[in-house]
Amino acid sequence: MSDLEELQGSLGYRFHDPGRLQEALTHRSASSRHNERMEFLGDSVLNFVIADAIFRRRPGDSEGALSRLRASLVNRSSLAEIARQIGLGRHLRLGGGELKSGGHRRDSILADALEAVFGAVYLDSDFATAAATITGLYHARLESLPSEGVLKDPKTRLQEALQSIHRPLPAYRVLETQGQAHHQSFRVECRLGDSELATVGEAGSRRQAEQQAAAAMLAEIGAERRGE
Repeated sequence: MSDLEELQGSLGYRFHDPGRLQEALTHRSASSRHNERMEFLGDSVLNFVIADAIFRRRPGDSEGALSRLRASLVNRSSLAEIARQIGLGRHLRLGGGELKSGGHRRDSILADALEAVFGAVYLDSDFATAAATITGLYHARLESLPSEGVLKDPKTRLQEALQSIHRPLPAYRVLETQGQAHHQSFRVECRLGDSELATVGEAGSRRQAEQQAAAAMLAEIGAERRGE
């Protein structure tokens, strides 16, 4: 069994034109004929297919809940995880620099290539076949969709928790920024307006640090309400 036959077996789709699959697996570092156009197409197909699937499975969810749910399924980490499950990385065509730096393991490259493969399936067949391929790979995730509360980020959950007990919204303040512009670390404080309670988060972006601080504040409020 050839490498591409093995991959097609994992995808659940056999290409009429294997050249389309080859192109979908080709990173721009390897050739001028690369997968970025197919990635563009595959991203659109994927988003519609997943939107349709969750719309039908979650009839009671709001537009915001459906948007968060779709984002959790089509984000870079989810795509990269599926790509690893089908062994996509070892089939990628990469330039020398990307090979040396481990590009076949990088989330961004894996996610982009999987989207390109979805685009290639669509071009090689039709929308229904591409949709079936996508839902087949997403089957386990679609059958175990998380609740709306789990999908909300800590800042949103903190805001809702404070509003439910009639307390003012928190204020976020950057305490410290370290490192060069391309590799910074942020320390952010989350402080409640009606008390001295404050928590701190630290991460590689201000947004992530704010989310960490909000998560810590949620824990503090929970402990406070339990009388701990």
